[in-house]
Amino acid sequence: MGIYDTRLASLRKLMADSATDLVILGPSTNMLWLTGVDPHGDERPVLTVVSADFAGFLMPALNADMARQHTDLPFFEWADAQGPAEALSALLDAADAKRPGLSIVLDETMRADFALMVLDAMDSPKRRFTADTIGRLRAMKDETEADLLRTCARLNDDAVRHAMTQLKAGMTELDLQAILHDYYKAHGAAPEFTIIGFGANGAFPHHHTGDAVLADDMAVLIDTGCRIGGYPSDMTRSFWFGPNEPEEYKTVRRVVNAAVEAAMDAARPGVKACDVDAAARKVIEDAGYGPRFVHRLGHGLGIDVHETPYITSTAETVLEAGNVFSIEPGIYLTGNFGVRLEEIVILREKGPEIFSGLERVLDL
Repeated sequence: MGIYDTRLASLRKLMADSATDLVILGPSTNMLWLTGVDPHGDERPVLTVVSADFAGFLMPALNADMARQHTDLPFFEWADAQGPAEALSALLDAADAKRPGLSIVLDETMRADFALMVLDAMDSPKRRFTADTIGRLRAMKDETEADLLRTCARLNDDAVRHAMTQLKAGMTELDLQAILHDYYKAHGAAPEFTIIGFGANGAFPHHHTGDAVLADDMAVLIDTGCRIGGYPSDMTRSFWFGPNEPEEYKTVRRVVNAAVEAAMDAARPGVKACDVDAAARKVIEDAGYGPRFVHRLGHGLGIDVHETPYITSTAETVLEAGNVFSIEPGIYLTGNFGVRLEEIVILREKGPEIFSGLERVLDL
């Protein structure tokens, strides 16, 4: 049984466990993960429909030949000249999806017009989203996925190490970003994203890398990731450039690192995501910086850089072995500097395994 057959069988088991009659996915990473098909997403409706004993695609004819290279599931094709209505009706008939009151799961990333088209073609379905079906499956990484994520993380480590050796006064944030991106490309990876924050810019968690110039004795924040083998990396390191590191910066970095360690200690299978967030947040609050930790502790990582599970103060998700997520507390002092330290971990039975091998507290 191939990987996509295995995933489809696992999805059907969760559908049975959750009394779900139908799962309907749009062109998305959900479709890619489940079927291996990654069609061009535009205004032409593309769907995957899965029931207990049927799975098939609504597929524009102009995409069909390409998509067939990746799946043996049946296609219900439609051409621009005729529109999708007839093909969609046939697909829903094949899935026995026109019975009243079916319990369906809709891909939350689907275009609204696709979703409404499907709902209008059905008879009073009861709709929810993917969290307890394909979302839960995607959150549980197998060892093949873990190996791909680890490989990408280690390449990211090397890129950041290299970039740090190139730091010099007078360079811009964009210069440092280019060094990272060139390293990724030279080593067979694609840049995924990069946030470089020099000085006070590090106090903006989602700063747009720009023309700020590095000077001696300045805080540096690097949040960056690449993609290789279809999976991304994501890591943040914060450090001081120059010989005169202020005591406040040392204190903040020490507190943030302690918050990472507290979250690591709290993260175990069976623990709620909100309790892991709370463990890190308490360290920062106890140090007097609570209002300066302005975001959730973490997010899942897989095919998408942000996916389930989300590690937030309100997330009741019970963590499971195989979950991959970030632990990234931060303290942001507006007008001065910001410190964020981020690790990507896979949860094992005895606790988190960190993918990165780069020291968390770096000194130049």
